[in-house]
Amino acid sequence: MDKKTLLEVIPEFNLIKDEELRENTIAIWEEATNYRNWTVEELLNIPFTLLADNVKITYLEHVRTVCKMCVACDDVLTEAYHERKTPVNRDYLVAGAMLADVGKLYEYDKEDGKVVKSKHGKYLRHPFSGVGLCFKYNIPEEVMHIVAVHSKEGDHFPRSPEAIILHHADFIDFDLVRI
Repeated sequence: MDKKTLLEVIPEFNLIKDEELRENTIAIWEEATNYRNWTVEELLNIPFTLLADNVKITYLEHVRTVCKMCVACDDVLTEAYHERKTPVNRDYLVAGAMLADVGKLYEYDKEDGKVVKSKHGKYLRHPFSGVGLCFKYNIPEEVMHIVAVHSKEGDHFPRSPEAIILHHADFIDFDLVRI
């Protein structure tokens, strides 16, 4: 999938103001979507998790919604506390939100018209694959940290303010969708 298509399908990339970070984040998505030749139609229909049955929320809906929740959370905290608020790097927060689940495009595979766990996914969950891609594209360590600790793998590791916001936004969406 090319950059133009990704920007049409995921306009939240444009929330990243730092041009290099935005371009590298998009480049990771280009590589990840092309790894298994995911089409736009497939991305729009992949379930956001394989850990629950009858999931009605798609992968892209989840990624975009979690990103928007992160931004909204940061906005509310800024409005409420102004300069007393713990500083949050908005670009890192958005890039982390956009990259947290990109590894699922490696963790998942297509088999007989269904999305299944890939061989890769049987050995490495998406936070690990995501961080690996981040290294390749010179993503800042602060963003790699967000990707690495957003899921249960980070439960025993101190999270940055950006990682705390993403972790909770991710699980709000995950937990409410499974009810």
